Amino acid sequence: MDAFFSARSAGAGNGVPNCREEILSENTYDYITDFPLSGFSDLGDSFCYTDIDGLYYVIYLDASQTADSPVGRFQYQSIPKLYGLMQIMGGNDTFNPDALIASGILQAQRQPLRLTGRGCVICFIDTGIDYTMDVFRDADGNSRVLAIWDQTIQDGTPPEGFLYGSEYTREDINRAIRSEDPYQIVPSRDEIGHGSTLAALAAGSATTGTNRFLGAAPDADIVVVKLKECKDYLRQLNLVPRGVPAYQENDIMLAVKYADSFAEVLSRPVIICLALGTNMGDHAGNSALSRYIDAVAVRRSRAVVVCGGNEGNAAHHYRGRLPQTETVQGTGTTAGIPDNNVEIRVGENCSGFALECWSSLPDTLQIGLRSPGGETIPPQRVGSGQSISYRLVYESTMITLDSTLVEPASGEQLFRFRLQDPTPGIWSFQIISPGDVYNGTFDMWLPITEFLDAEVYFLRPDPYITLTEPGMAQDVITVTSYNPANLSFSIDSGRGFSRTGAIRPDLAAPGENIYTIQGYQSGSSLAAALAAGAVAQLFQWAVIQWRSPFAESRELKSYLIRGAERTSYLAYPNREWGYGRLDVAGTFEALTGV
Repeated sequence: MDAFFSARSAGAGNGVPNCREEILSENTYDYITDFPLSGFSDLGDSFCYTDIDGLYYVIYLDASQTADSPVGRFQYQSIPKLYGLMQIMGGNDTFNPDALIASGILQAQRQPLRLTGRGCVICFIDTGIDYTMDVFRDADGNSRVLAIWDQTIQDGTPPEGFLYGSEYTREDINRAIRSEDPYQIVPSRDEIGHGSTLAALAAGSATTGTNRFLGAAPDADIVVVKLKECKDYLRQLNLVPRGVPAYQENDIMLAVKYADSFAEVLSRPVIICLALGTNMGDHAGNSALSRYIDAVAVRRSRAVVVCGGNEGNAAHHYRGRLPQTETVQGTGTTAGIPDNNVEIRVGENCSGFALECWSSLPDTLQIGLRSPGGETIPPQRVGSGQSISYRLVYESTMITLDSTLVEPASGEQLFRFRLQDPTPGIWSFQIISPGDVYNGTFDMWLPITEFLDAEVYFLRPDPYITLTEPGMAQDVITVTSYNPANLSFSIDSGRGFSRTGAIRPDLAAPGENIYTIQGYQSGSSLAAALAAGAVAQLFQWAVIQWRSPFAESRELKSYLIRGAERTSYLAYPNREWGYGRLDVAGTFEALTGV
């Protein structure tokens, strides 16, 4: 078994917790670890955990077993990050295949290739699916949804090896759609509609009546994980407003594990579509989720497609640079290091926000700040792993600063600020180095737009390194968005490269003014859905048709890059476009040498 009820065998009267209740309880803290469970020997039997492929563990601890803060004994990378939807905006009109044509998908569906995703499985980890829609049925009226794991419903049976939620099989779904009240049999719903929209765009098909629609891989099977909402303590820790969809990193990792279980090497490839994102993290692919999906993506018959987010024009990234130290000739001393002032505009009625600052080795930074009312916190050395809180005297703002000199996953210095009830106006952050400066570069990120309840932005932002995580993961296929009508890059789409200069994104796909089951919409999530369908087409050709039966993400990515459409006056790889525009038909032209 991958998941256990406690650190030892469950038994009545032994103080062993009911793990289903513990996992869902608001009085339980969730942590992600990559170290042995023996590190929790002092807790005895009294904790629950889940094994994620032997690479990570999710530990569930009662709040009374930790320190006053949820951080407790754990470091930054163990606290689950919160991911939001890469929102899509709607309209209405009749079916239009322009996006399929622009990306070479429709051409590959036709003779002679006839690539429709047959034999492949596309998994959507999102808000669920409206399985009752005709667009998710085959020609005989049967559902093409293989399974739904609804993490929000607790009165059914979880998938084998998992401890919460309810799983519904294709048999359950077929019985439901043939009944008068489907939701009595399969009660899973998509109240937001985001997941249904993406599933239809990647794998939907309806050829009759007014609901005519065609997705990128209309014969692919579908697996869905409906994510449960994050716990209140993480919402409060990250100052995410109530009512805004926010999902925990550990729940997403378990969803990836579930999706991976449907793969059958040489016979049934699985494509995982992740249209979620966060601005928190080092933006170099070192988060637990990024590393885990990298591990999955390199397995045979698997691929992971990730959207680049919609933060390119949000003014939520700042890149600063301190001048390098100049040695004073003959003295052995160094010249003074000037500070760097970073200004953030905070709008009215902002309840709060988090802010991260990452340095670059081998530099060490100190940070002070000045409020709009003139109160200051001078730059000072904060011990590694320390947390300090300040209550401003003349303003109602509470400021908490967490410092990590060496963040273990990246090796970099990290400052994390939390500003509760910030005063409207201009906040100034003073970045200095107490010693020599060798690299001088630092990066700061504000939360994604969906996690803010007022305008909060840098006055001098940098539009680059704005791909949301986990788009910086090395071996996944990361896509940005463009408008297929005029071939212009979407102004809101995230941009590369990674913080350490790695080439991200890989490709750009249509994602602006795209026809969906909810009318015309825009967003990088749509680009990810189309790219996931395109990958299913390639998997059908490579694995199902036995052209390259051991293919995985890296091989398919190379095929797509070779066939990408590139503009003569741009240099590639490109911060916006990656290696060019997605073109499945172009991939096969490249293979034939045309």
